Amino acid sequence: MSSSSTLGPRPGRTRRVSVAGVAAAGAAAAAVSLVPGVAAAAPAKEAVAPSPVATGTASPVAFSTQAEGAQVSTLRDGIGGQQTTLLPAPAQAPADRAVAVAPNEASESDSASAEPGQESAEQQEPEYPDNLDGWIREALAIMDEHGIPGSYEGIHRNILRESSGDPNAINTWDINARNGVPSKGLLQVIQPTFDAYHVEGTPYDLYDPVANIVAACNYAADRYGSMDNVWGPY
Repeated sequence: MSSSSTLGPRPGRTRRVSVAGVAAAGAAAAAVSLVPGVAAAAPAKEAVAPSPVATGTASPVAFSTQAEGAQVSTLRDGIGGQQTTLLPAPAQAPADRAVAVAPNEASESDSASAEPGQESAEQQEPEYPDNLDGWIREALAIMDEHGIPGSYEGIHRNILRESSGDPNAINTWDINARNGVPSKGLLQVIQPTFDAYHVEGTPYDLYDPVANIVAACNYAADRYGSMDNVWGPY
């Protein structure tokens, strides 16, 4: 064997360089330049590591792990055992995700919405205007509680005939007036009739419009079946 065979590579030959190593080094350099939390433009096509050219050269390996819903990608270059971790931008919570509320917070919120002493519409006492319409409607509510029949139309019709809607009206000319017990109020009730048919819960006053209506309807129900059946003096 001649001495020239022990020297360096013969002229005209080139050294074989690992393409995989060059690709991995470039990928590592690009990955290091990324800063966590800063969104980078997504590559148009995912890079695929080429197959190793030289035997014994480690291929770059990419793998991902899942942690708290965010994907973490790690690229290991296979040269010197270095690895770089790429962190995506913080994931935003879905818009439709329900917000958890602690039990004590929910109870405090519910209690705050209900003010002390506040009553529902069903629990509040109804208010009636101080006029003929209000008197009739209030009387009908009381009559309903006591099972006394009668309608708005029947009561209204008889009131207009008897007193023209004046709760202080007094008859001074009929037989009752001549006997010393004149008819009074909206439905022209005499005192003995009022005493006998007064309904508990209403004022004990013959001139009170609601008490007068309820007592008269109670009397009409006992004698005629209902105030709706009364079409003249009763």
